[in-house]
Amino acid sequence: MQNSGIRVLFEGSNFERLLGGLLVTIEIAFISIIIGVVLGTIMGLLRTLNSRPLKAILRLYLEAFRIIPILVWLYVVHFGFSPLLGIDIDGEVTAILVFSLWGAAEIGDIVRGGLESLPRHQLESGKALGLGTRQLYRYILIPQAVRRMLPGAINLATRMVKTTSLVVLIGVIEVVKIGQQIIELGVIKAPTASFWVYGFIFILYFLVCYPLSRLSKRAERRWQN
Repeated sequence: MQNSGIRVLFEGSNFERLLGGLLVTIEIAFISIIIGVVLGTIMGLLRTLNSRPLKAILRLYLEAFRIIPILVWLYVVHFGFSPLLGIDIDGEVTAILVFSLWGAAEIGDIVRGGLESLPRHQLESGKALGLGTRQLYRYILIPQAVRRMLPGAINLATRMVKTTSLVVLIGVIEVVKIGQQIIELGVIKAPTASFWVYGFIFILYFLVCYPLSRLSKRAERRWQN
């Protein structure tokens, strides 16, 4: 009986359900990353402008997501804004919204750091050649900064995938939630069901995050060389 826990994974459609839950996790992370990259790039470019009020606002926005836990943001948006606006915000929509805003804040700082880390003489050389501001960013600054930003952006994507496990607390049916449902039914038949189910979820997260982690380190080494 103790050794039959692994069978819970393959009973009925449990295995397919867990994979389906993983797809929900990846979908939330992927959409959030895309939106975050677009908004974050704009924010990063704005943070390089000589405007103290704008820099202060964007810095405050970044610190709000770094100081306040993502779980609190999920609760505020899902359980706070819904009654306030009088609308029912779906859990997945809440997750994508919060993760996108978080991603935009972090990507914005990565873009700013990448641009400001470039040697000053390259900007001055571009101006000496008669390039305008848009041309400087398009042909000189952004192409070089991308190489410096890539490792940090990939690392953020890994963190987003792992943090999506929190969305179960606002009712999103993703891989962790499905695992809990399977355990609730399977533990009656096999006391070790929780070990096998959570162990399988551990492997799924590892298979998704480990390649991203390796890609980040490889990109960082290539840039350093």
